[in-house]
Amino acid sequence: MVELTPIEQAVVEAMKELGATSEEKKKTADDIAKKSNRPKGLVNNALNSLVQKGVIKRIAREKAAGYYLVQQ
Repeated sequence: MVELTPIEQAVVEAMKELGATSEEKKKTADDIAKKSNRPKGLVNNALNSLVQKGVIKRIAREKAAGYYLVQQ
């Protein structure tokens, strides 16, 4: 398992609670920020870091990108 910072852990927990576990169930950074009760900028940084670590996947869309968990 990859080492996660406290904010990354909070983001992963929020994504689990939201059910963002597959591409069909992806969530936006806004959804995740609201659920984790953290500032959106902080959540965006954590999402980018988690993508680099291979914990989540990012799907680019017309409006907001969607994210979902790869490792649970």
